[in-house]
Amino acid sequence: MCSMSPVTFTSPALPVYPDDLPRLNRGVQEVNRRIILHIDMDSFYASVEMQRRPELSSKPVVIGADPKQGKGRGVVSTCSYEARAFGIRSAMPISQAFVLCPHAVFLPPDFPAYVQASAVVMEILRSYGFPTEQVSIDEAFLDLSSLGHFASAQSLADEIKAVIRARLGLSSSIGIAPGRAVAKIASDFRKPDGLTVVTPPALQDFLAPLPVRTIPGVGKKAEAMLFEMGIRTIGDLARQDIQGLIGRFGRSAVALHQLAHGIDESGIVDGQETKSISRETTFDTDTDDVDLIVSTLDSLIRSVCGNLAEEQLRFRTLTIKIRYPGFITRNRSRSMSHYSGDAEPVRLLAHSLFREEYDGRKVRLIGIRLSSFEKKDTCQATLPL
Repeated sequence: MCSMSPVTFTSPALPVYPDDLPRLNRGVQEVNRRIILHIDMDSFYASVEMQRRPELSSKPVVIGADPKQGKGRGVVSTCSYEARAFGIRSAMPISQAFVLCPHAVFLPPDFPAYVQASAVVMEILRSYGFPTEQVSIDEAFLDLSSLGHFASAQSLADEIKAVIRARLGLSSSIGIAPGRAVAKIASDFRKPDGLTVVTPPALQDFLAPLPVRTIPGVGKKAEAMLFEMGIRTIGDLARQDIQGLIGRFGRSAVALHQLAHGIDESGIVDGQETKSISRETTFDTDTDDVDLIVSTLDSLIRSVCGNLAEEQLRFRTLTIKIRYPGFITRNRSRSMSHYSGDAEPVRLLAHSLFREEYDGRKVRLIGIRLSSFEKKDTCQATLPL
């Protein structure tokens, strides 16, 4: 895929400026401004599979549950842009995805491969020495404020994209802005393989025509409520009376209103730690076959333990999730007295919690989550038993 030329939003009079920013009249304004970069890998799982299997190139690829010729259960984890052209989206029922594109290539997720590719991406990002916050397996923020100028940040973004492509053969989309919320919006602006830079003078003009759903955190429910108020774009939101918004959404409306006016001073949390590692599987049909349930649980255990090893972590808390018919969900957790990074404690504790929680009914979904982590290189004192 050919890389898009970068777009730089600089001012109302000059909405697109593809070259270096003029420093004579804006340099003083930009020095000491916060500069946040957000990088989002393009259709990450599908792209990893397509890189490993070149024959899948340009084909609609769907990662998720087995569609079972349109009768499968479970959801789409992600899909290639070729599949999205047919209307397939993440979290869509896999049966619906099959109806939309029966000739797509449906693949089960290979989490160890994705974790390994993610580790390389994050290693590349951290190698530049800027404060870095990983927010998911394929997303991260970098604080480039010390560069002093958005033009320098744009040059670095071009380099990052090129290095990732050279090392992994994967494309990424990057947004650069004075705050994390706009940086995230910008990274999604020209996907795939895009680079969008939004400078301080252009914040409102960049945001105004975008749909309110573009704002991170605004979901279907909030969007519907905003539509009821006649608010469809971020520009509409900026023109709305703040008191009316607070009356409808509470104090959270203040941050939304400020963002609509181009006020985005949000930074990043450097070195944010992994909060949890989880896996779950939805069965093709509800089952009370204990052997099948336990063997599926063991498969999930192997997957989370692989993730645990990749991230060099020890865990202390384990949670089992069981969903029965009717979407009745039960969780049971237990914390150990010490941290462990071994697979056997995970298996023993998971089996124990399953026996305690399972009540004999048919099971729709089984899941496992590890949390309360420490790095493996952390010194740990333990008392003798």
